[in-house]
Amino acid sequence: MTGSTTNPTLPPGACDCHTHVFLDEHEFPLSPSRRYTPPPASIDALSRLHAGLGIERVVIVQPSVYGLDNAATLHALRVLGKGRARGVAVIDAEVPEATLDEMTAAGVRGVRVNLEIDRESDSARSAEQMRRIAARVAPRGWHVQIYASMPLIAACSAVIRELPVPVVLDHYAGAHASRGMDQEGIGAVLDLVAAGKAYVKLSAPYRCSARADHADLESLARRFIQAHPDRMLWGSDWPHPQPGAKPLATDVCPPFVVDTGHALRQLRRWSPDETTLHRILVDNPERLYGFGA
Repeated sequence: MTGSTTNPTLPPGACDCHTHVFLDEHEFPLSPSRRYTPPPASIDALSRLHAGLGIERVVIVQPSVYGLDNAATLHALRVLGKGRARGVAVIDAEVPEATLDEMTAAGVRGVRVNLEIDRESDSARSAEQMRRIAARVAPRGWHVQIYASMPLIAACSAVIRELPVPVVLDHYAGAHASRGMDQEGIGAVLDLVAAGKAYVKLSAPYRCSARADHADLESLARRFIQAHPDRMLWGSDWPHPQPGAKPLATDVCPPFVVDTGHALRQLRRWSPDETTLHRILVDNPERLYGFGA
C-alpha cells in the first residue's frame, strides 16, 4: 500500500486515474451484500502516497463494497477539492436527477459498470446495462467505465462503438499477460482503442500478471500505447483491494502489497518517449475528467 523508496520524477499535473477510499464504517457503512471487506483506506493516507510520488491529481472510483451508496466517494471528492480530484460513481437507471446534480457538483465525471465482480459473461445482458447507464449520463458529458473480462468486452464491442459517451476499460481491458497477444478478444479491443472509441487504464497489474514484478505485461502495455497513445490512462488501484482473499465476505481481506513507484517506472520504460508519458499521466486525464475546466 506504500510508494517506493526511489520514486520517479513525474510531470506536473500527473494523475492517478484509479483509486478508492474505504472510510470509517460507522459513518460510511459497507453494503450488507458486498463480496469482500477491505481494510480502512483513508483520504489522508492516499494524499501522503501521492505527495511522496509527486502525483497532483486523482480519480476516486466507487468500489463495489459500497454498492449504490456513493457517500464515501463524494466525501473524498469534497475533502480533496475539484482542483485536485474527480470521481467515478456507481448508479442504476433510476437514480434521480437531483442526485446526479449533486455528484456533478462534487466532481463526478463518470459512472462505473462493474461486470467482473460477478464474473458476468452474458453479452446481451451486459450490453443492455451499458446502454441504459450511458443514456442516463450522456447529457452531462460523463463517461462510462467498464470493468469486465476481455472476451466480454469484445463481445460487446459493436455496442461500445455506438454508445453516446466516452468509454474507459479498466485494468488493461481485462487482458492477462500469460495469454499473450493471441488471447481471446484482444483484436476487437485494440480496434476500439485505435478507432478512439475506448480508453484503457494501464492499472492494477497484479490482476493481469503472473509475475511479482509484472514485467510480463510489457508487450501488452506497449501494444495498447502504440494503438492510440491519446486513449491511455494510468492508475494505481490504491489501496489495492484483494477480493476473495478470505472465505467470508465479512472477513477483512489484506490488500495486495504493491510498489507504486515501481509501476510508474515501468510505465516510463514502456512509453516510447517523454511526450507519450506526459499524454498518459497529464493530457489524457485532463481531457477526460475535465481538470482545469
